[in-house]
Amino acid sequence: MRQSLAAGLENTLLSPSSRSELAPTLTPGSGSTTSSRRNTVLPRVEWTGAQPSVVPLQRERFEEVRPLGQGGMGEVVLIRDHDIEREVALKRLPPGAELDRVLRFVEEIRTVGTLDHPNIVPVHDVGVDDQGRYFFMMKHLQGETLESIIARLRAADLNALVRYPFQVRVQIFMGVLHALSYAHGKGFIHRDLKPANIMVGPFGEVTVLDWGLARKVGAGAPTQGATGGATSSDLQHARPLHTELGSVVGTPLYMSPEQARGEHDTMDARSDIYSLSVLFHELLGLTHYLEGLTSVPEIMTAVQTREVTLLPLHVKSAQGPVPAELLWFVAKGMSKDPAQRYASVDDMLLQLQAALEGRIHVQCQRTFLKKTFHQGLRAADRNPMALTMAALVGAGLVVASAVHLGMTFFATMLH
Repeated sequence: MRQSLAAGLENTLLSPSSRSELAPTLTPGSGSTTSSRRNTVLPRVEWTGAQPSVVPLQRERFEEVRPLGQGGMGEVVLIRDHDIEREVALKRLPPGAELDRVLRFVEEIRTVGTLDHPNIVPVHDVGVDDQGRYFFMMKHLQGETLESIIARLRAADLNALVRYPFQVRVQIFMGVLHALSYAHGKGFIHRDLKPANIMVGPFGEVTVLDWGLARKVGAGAPTQGATGGATSSDLQHARPLHTELGSVVGTPLYMSPEQARGEHDTMDARSDIYSLSVLFHELLGLTHYLEGLTSVPEIMTAVQTREVTLLPLHVKSAQGPVPAELLWFVAKGMSKDPAQRYASVDDMLLQLQAALEGRIHVQCQRTFLKKTFHQGLRAADRNPMALTMAALVGAGLVVASAVHLGMTFFATMLH
């Protein structure tokens, strides 16, 4: 008999003694562990001439294929479902996981289960395996993470530069915004937005992953000790960087200032807006605004004090300069004061869509020129005949001026 995750945890995770009660359940080989090993239920169909016959076929339904990744909240493996004949991703905790990790795992499942959106990976099933590991199954996503895409663009990979021009990167980012708009509308903030948690599929589909740190706005923040000391070498070679310092939870390089201060009681959607803007800043300029910092204390301090500068994004590279209107867009989202950021993700979507359509706010010479140019194009679309007449008049004036100058020149030469 298979034990569902919800049923298995409902009674054990409510009291202070739950840690001791839960420990036997999560111990491999324990007599109290309920196995989730299941056999296939669909038969094999065989044909004898034109006559089909159904042959009962029982084999283990789920076959582990290969690991997909591992993080602080457990590992993800690729599973083959022999009934449905598809591959799924399975995320599971290690045996003997501590209560805090189990609680986070449960919250992740219930959060993702609540968020039914095309840009959020769906949960298919939950359970406990025969080694006492809690797991949940989800769609196996094809494609690559934004972290990988940024690395390829930064290395001037020609295929990446061709496939991901600025317009495409904006569309990818808008997919992320749509997911967060939906989640915020449900009352959840993500708290761990970063390129490694954004998947881009082969057809351009965008999915926001890893909702393990998500919580309802206004919910109490967990308090727990540090997970370990990351060395300078770790920070230089491994992004994302995870840490939990007291009540500070998340990935320091992408935290908002208030998140870095552990102000969970007052954090709202604007904290995610800061992280989204940091992510977009990096996707556009291919460099992180805290590039070069190599320790957690340095990063946590810089998150609260270092203002984003537009200058590095103006540096020309193989991809060309970043559009000015996008520079100003990320600068607003990365304001240290939450009140100076966008009021909501929906506001970000409106502003970004306006920029794509040429409705640009004038904030510098470049944005003034681009706005004037787009206004001219829109005027031409609304009244093409007037544009044609204006062009003819302009051409006539140019010709007349040239003739006048020519005649003046020859008259001067004759005298």
